[in-house]
Amino acid sequence: MSPKAHKVYIGTFVVIVVVITAALTIVGYSYYTTPIVDRFHHPDYNLLKPSGILGHGYGIVGTLLIIAGIATYMMRKRMRMFSRWGRLKHWLEFHIFLCTLGAILILFHTSFKFGGIVSASFWSMVAVVISGVIGRYIYIQIPHTIEGREMNLNEVHSLQEGIERKLRTDYGVEEQVFASLKENRRAAIRLLKKESRKKGMRGKEIRKAIRLLKTEDKLTGRIKRLEKMQNLFRYWHIAHQPFALIMLIIMVIHVTVTILFGYRWIF
Repeated sequence: MSPKAHKVYIGTFVVIVVVITAALTIVGYSYYTTPIVDRFHHPDYNLLKPSGILGHGYGIVGTLLIIAGIATYMMRKRMRMFSRWGRLKHWLEFHIFLCTLGAILILFHTSFKFGGIVSASFWSMVAVVISGVIGRYIYIQIPHTIEGREMNLNEVHSLQEGIERKLRTDYGVEEQVFASLKENRRAAIRLLKKESRKKGMRGKEIRKAIRLLKTEDKLTGRIKRLEKMQNLFRYWHIAHQPFALIMLIIMVIHVTVTILFGYRWIF
């Protein structure tokens, strides 16, 4: 996936989440802002209460989205047969999208009433979503192979050396550009443009060289903080997984109890 396609990919997820959240807010604003004790008399009570047609539907769809988000990401991450189905980073972003959207739907399912054992599941879900976004940031700071495996320090150094070698041999980048890069990236890019134009390079070639130079700079930064980010990612797993487990256990209990008490949706 190209950088431009990746921006569209992420942008689409953001737009979907914002539009759905706005739509749900507009549809239920009058009901959700009514005091809880007065909601029984609201005209949308039977529609938007947790057991109502829409309210119950929000909960079901939200739960299915979270389950799908967890299942697809775990399958891609753990099962070898799916190891070549796209980059793990993109699956992680899809996982965050589904679970965030699912969490929003469940929030509207509760009609903003939190109490009992369900509140523990809800706040665990909030912790999972927030920690998931933080985990995504940490994850992208650690270089990975196309299959999603973390690269060790030697592999990152080797990757960096390969980029530097390509810049020297294919684009004729001189030592002063790399020296400038250590001090100021913008100055190094300006110097690269200047030297490239002197050599008669075309605009397309110059842009490719600049992208490689930026990648070289990013890798330098990641090498400096690689060990720190790897340790943070391990600690993040310790925090993220228990909250997810609590959320899923209570969710199963909640769904089981509602079925046993005879609550049904449209079927």
